[in-house]
Amino acid sequence: MEHNLPKLALGRTNRLTVVRFAEHGAYLSGGPEDILLPAKLVPKGLKIGDEIDVFVYLDSEERLVATTETPLAQVGDFAWLQVAWVNNFGAFLDWGLLKDLFVPFREQKMKMQKDRSYLVHVHLDPETYRIMASAKVERYLSTDYPPYHGGDEVELLIWQKTDLGFKAIVDNMYAGLLFDDEIFRPLRSGDRVTAYVKQVRPDGKIDLSLQKKGQRAVVDFSDILLQHLQTNGGRTPLGDKSPAEEIYAVFGVSKKVFKKAVGDLYKRHLITIEPDGLRLC
Repeated sequence: MEHNLPKLALGRTNRLTVVRFAEHGAYLSGGPEDILLPAKLVPKGLKIGDEIDVFVYLDSEERLVATTETPLAQVGDFAWLQVAWVNNFGAFLDWGLLKDLFVPFREQKMKMQKDRSYLVHVHLDPETYRIMASAKVERYLSTDYPPYHGGDEVELLIWQKTDLGFKAIVDNMYAGLLFDDEIFRPLRSGDRVTAYVKQVRPDGKIDLSLQKKGQRAVVDFSDILLQHLQTNGGRTPLGDKSPAEEIYAVFGVSKKVFKKAVGDLYKRHLITIEPDGLRLC
């Protein structure tokens, strides 16, 4: 069932105008056909002519329907979603809406199991125009050369553990890698975190870090460490000999960044380094 909708983005949030009300709810402008927002979802005080942000998808009878509920993912997104149920045609994922998201067997890397979660890409089936998902996410990653430079801030969706670290989806477009020696806190597949680009290799692969690199990171953290000392009685029990995990638990930085900041403050005669930690001068 194909819908000729020049101004509507199926499977995404749209701002539509209320054109009429009926027993079943409010009808919104959506191109050649108006779209129903069910009565139970109509906000109080909504009037004809008002604009409203709604997510548009197809109901169980393949009719266009609007909702004010927010799905866990939209068309074009990568997301980590849980299987709600399976049948002889494929798996159905819970994406926060009444109608579950379909993943046919041909789009599964392995047979999906109920209650387990998987990384998928949400898109429109070009043949049926239905919203569906695929676990074969590699085919939906951008093949363009990433436009990043060292130090750029990016958003990650953690993908899977490898021998080198964690594969991640960068800014919902590119594949990247967080190396084990750049990870100082527990990570799980499906986590969303802010990270920084270390480098983009000639082949387009992105190396990532959970913290800023270089002198800028040291200067930034020097100020944070100094403020921490000033607000905690002028001392901290952490020092050069402290485990990296303890340093990260308190400050959220690697031991390398911590030690460089300590050296920076020491050279500026702002702190003293003692056997039981650091102290303000």
